[in-house]
Amino acid sequence: MGFLVRWLINAVALWVTTKVVSGIDISGSTTAKNLLTLFLVALIFGLVNAIIKPIVKLVGCIFYLLTLGLISFFVNALLFLLVDWIADLIDLPFHIDGFWPAFWGAIVMGLVSWAISLVIPDRVEGKQ
Repeated sequence: MGFLVRWLINAVALWVTTKVVSGIDISGSTTAKNLLTLFLVALIFGLVNAIIKPIVKLVGCIFYLLTLGLISFFVNALLFLLVDWIADLIDLPFHIDGFWPAFWGAIVMGLVSWAISLVIPDRVEGKQ
């Protein structure tokens, strides 16, 4: 159940990000295709964050320490570009127009998903 809630939160955060950040867009021909793209890209985003991000943090932990965590902004932007690349591989109409839209998009996505998670927790207290 927590996975589904997290997936929905990521999809909503991704939708907000496409509306707020210039250079990140979903260009499907219909509303249904755009919704499907949102959910599939949110799934890719969740998988990238669950699988690749911990590896990058482990390998680059010295850089996180040296920069007091500021490198995480750049790592998140690069991971967001990776999501764009994977979406392009499977022909999803999701596009990021370069590093800076990915940088700001990762920040917006993180803030929106954090804010939604405050209202809708993905776990019930006492059950995990």
